[in-house]
Amino acid sequence: MDRRTFFRTCAATALASQPLRGLGAAGDAVPFKFAICNETFGKWEFEKAFAFAAKEGYKGIEIAPFTVADYVTDVPAKKRAGIRRLAEKEGLEIVGLHWLLARTKGLHLTSPDKAVRQATARYLAELARFNADLGGKLLVFGSPKQRNLPKDVTREKGLQYAAEVVREVLPVLEKTDVTLAFEPLSPRTTNFLRTAKEAVELIKIVDAPRCRLILDCLAMSSEKTPIPELIRTYRHYLVHFHANDPNSRGPGMGELDFVPIFRALRDIRYQGWISVEVFDYSPGPERLARDSIRYMKKCAARN
Repeated sequence: MDRRTFFRTCAATALASQPLRGLGAAGDAVPFKFAICNETFGKWEFEKAFAFAAKEGYKGIEIAPFTVADYVTDVPAKKRAGIRRLAEKEGLEIVGLHWLLARTKGLHLTSPDKAVRQATARYLAELARFNADLGGKLLVFGSPKQRNLPKDVTREKGLQYAAEVVREVLPVLEKTDVTLAFEPLSPRTTNFLRTAKEAVELIKIVDAPRCRLILDCLAMSSEKTPIPELIRTYRHYLVHFHANDPNSRGPGMGELDFVPIFRALRDIRYQGWISVEVFDYSPGPERLARDSIRYMKKCAARN
């Protein structure tokens, strides 16, 4: 192989390995995939919630483990299979899990106690297995309380501890074909990984394809950089996206304009899920689910 052929082959291989996230191979726009987090439906049975989500046009459902059990290790195989069947019955894909450590005790990502970090890694591995049993491919690490930097733990030490935990989980992530995505959260909710830049710093330290980035509109609204710019800047790490308004309700239920946000997602060829996650449930499940997807479809149509 001559020098010119060698470099041409290398360039072609590199190009082919880059994922096309929002456009088809010919450059045609691919429809966005909309999902919704299941805790939006409150105390509804899964069957009812899944059916309503599908009826409104959602294609995916994102599961908060605490809506199943406080610890996924308490969920038997039969129940896991049942949840998966309910989603498949409605034509829904289980996207993955979020609120990973909510309602757990004794688990912490940045604890100075090595035993606590090891226990956290073991439980994250169990979450990956549970997620795979449901058919999910993604673990969204939000859990602000369980990642806060404890007193006397510096940011640098926290990054070291967090990377150590993730590296312990990597073999199970590989085996289950699951990706762990870190979610930057507002300084109002946590003192660790408060910006996209900080989350990517951890991702770079881990340096593994199974450790990626999820961006959330509510959280990004606390940054000085506009949301579309954050999307474009960190596009190479982005695998998941949470749609919500800074008022904690669904997209379109506040002042945030999603047209430029969706334009940025189109520009980076994003092919992942756009998942509705709310924190103010007062409008009720029906309105939250219905109004959110109707607004998102209108915005998508303008891109």
